[in-house]
Amino acid sequence: MRGLLLSFFFLFTNAVLFCQQQVEVDDLVDERVFMPYELMYFRDLTHTKSFQEISSPEFASRFQLHTNYQNKDFLPNAAYWVRLPIHHRVSSKKVWLLEFYDQTIDQIDAYIPQEDDSYQIVQLGDQRPFASRLFRHKNFEIMLDMKKDTVMFYYFKVQSHVFADIRIAFRSTNRFIYYALNEYFLFGIFYGMILIIGLYNFLTFLAIREKKYIYYIFYILSVACYAMSLDGIGFQYLWPGHPALNEYATGLSLYSVILWALLFTQRFLSTKTKAPKIDNLFKWMIALRTIFFCFALFFQPSLFNQRIIEILPLSLIFYAAIRVWSRGYRPARFFVMAYGILFFGFFMRGLVSFNILPFTILSHYSLHLSFVLEMLFLTLALGDRIRILKSNRDRALRRIIQQQEVNMQLKDKVNRELEEKVKERTIELGSKNLALEESNNKLIKQAKEINQINSLLDLDNWKLKNRVKEVLEERLHEKTMDYTEFKTLYPDTLACNRFLEELKWRNGFTCQKCANHKFFEGAIKFSRRCTKCGYNESITAFTIFQGTKIPLEKAFYIAYVTVLNKKAFTLENLANHLDLRVNTAWAFKKRVLERIAESEKSGQRPSASVWQDIMLLCTKRQKGLSPKPISRV
Repeated sequence: MRGLLLSFFFLFTNAVLFCQQQVEVDDLVDERVFMPYELMYFRDLTHTKSFQEISSPEFASRFQLHTNYQNKDFLPNAAYWVRLPIHHRVSSKKVWLLEFYDQTIDQIDAYIPQEDDSYQIVQLGDQRPFASRLFRHKNFEIMLDMKKDTVMFYYFKVQSHVFADIRIAFRSTNRFIYYALNEYFLFGIFYGMILIIGLYNFLTFLAIREKKYIYYIFYILSVACYAMSLDGIGFQYLWPGHPALNEYATGLSLYSVILWALLFTQRFLSTKTKAPKIDNLFKWMIALRTIFFCFALFFQPSLFNQRIIEILPLSLIFYAAIRVWSRGYRPARFFVMAYGILFFGFFMRGLVSFNILPFTILSHYSLHLSFVLEMLFLTLALGDRIRILKSNRDRALRRIIQQQEVNMQLKDKVNRELEEKVKERTIELGSKNLALEESNNKLIKQAKEINQINSLLDLDNWKLKNRVKEVLEERLHEKTMDYTEFKTLYPDTLACNRFLEELKWRNGFTCQKCANHKFFEGAIKFSRRCTKCGYNESITAFTIFQGTKIPLEKAFYIAYVTVLNKKAFTLENLANHLDLRVNTAWAFKKRVLERIAESEKSGQRPSASVWQDIMLLCTKRQKGLSPKPISRV
């Protein structure tokens, strides 16, 4: 019975091998690429199938070829089980491997057959750290170990939340190294051109300081990030330890591409002045694209894969460039060419994605080539704009030079005419100068006569003023002077202070603290500071005028009226006459009366006809006053 079962299994296995296309190892054929419609796979929508069930002989008939398969038939989040039979040959002198082209596949569980009929599981995918790969390459590779001549079945479980290109390449390591080196060489040229173009535009920005160059630099850097996220170069070199970024890298970089493209187009085409309505559409497009990006980033990351929406902003940019070009803005012609090429690249990539065009190296990298050509044409557009501006500037300079030549000719003509007129005017002025000199001589004689008369008048005025002062002083001693006349002698506080200074220190300065006679100017005008103890004495210190808050000239007049016992004014009349309150006038008058009383006790009552004796009485040391604290220098 056991023998019958083994015979049946052998026959069944041969039948299966007859149904499937085996991969024959041939050293003369270095490479063979299997498209999805050439692979036998089983689609597990429920994720309930285990590897033991999938690899069982009973399940082999459920693996089928789908010759009509197209990329749009791929179902995200489904599990695709792929079975690939390979006829191992020990005689092969080459090392062979299997490679998955699509580096954006989330997870690949590779079941590698062993000599003892067991399977080794190798986990691949962009959700795992880059360092866990067998080959440090952007794609996923599996090494084949051929130790006996037999047919081995390789199983692959492919899962992805977005479209996955299930192409498997069977190639030798020699072919892989040649292909990988050439591919990375082309990547180096592509990203190197982006770097050179970015550096060139940055140097141009430093030279002319136009903000549009910064927008363009950010745009081409965003294109580089977008291409790196598609190629897997970004995951290999920029974030190898953070596989979670692979889900967001494409969406983030594509949003950055569109944002900076819109901003750069606004600046380059000057839509604000040349097409205001289109400029408003740009603002709305930026706002809507930003809202869509934020919603996808925080709520639905799968929306990042809906790249069809980018047709709207790109179409708006293309339309704006054509519209501005049609209005006579010449630099826009290269702009139209650039985005026409970019549209063509997107169109070619879409045809490949929908299996309308066959997969080739050129069609696969058509978008990269379009980006390079677009950036070159945009750089030409920026250079053409500078050339046109320079040409306009040169024409303007030539017009200015021509106008300056005409102006110089007019200037020479006017100068000649002016020189002739100047000669005529010089002759006229010469004759007039002679007349003026005669007039000046007469005026000089008259001025001398006037000065002599003024000198005589000044002498008479001085004599008259002295006489008036003498008359006023006589009236002062005769007690007949009112306040208006009094102010003629003492018009302000400065005059009063000068009089007090002369009266108080006519016999010299004596310090009230240490009796020192040497002093220098104090902190306040008319005050004196002792050179020994530093005591500072003001002009009113130790007099009845110390601390009074009324103007000093009014205090003088109150003292004058009080000391001479003038009855012409009552207290109320005196207050009204001096524009003071009655209490204020009475307070100072009382102080004067007290001082008079003290003087009479000591027998020092002044003569009623001597005003200086009155003021000397007022400047005597007042009883009860003590010197202020010593102020050191």
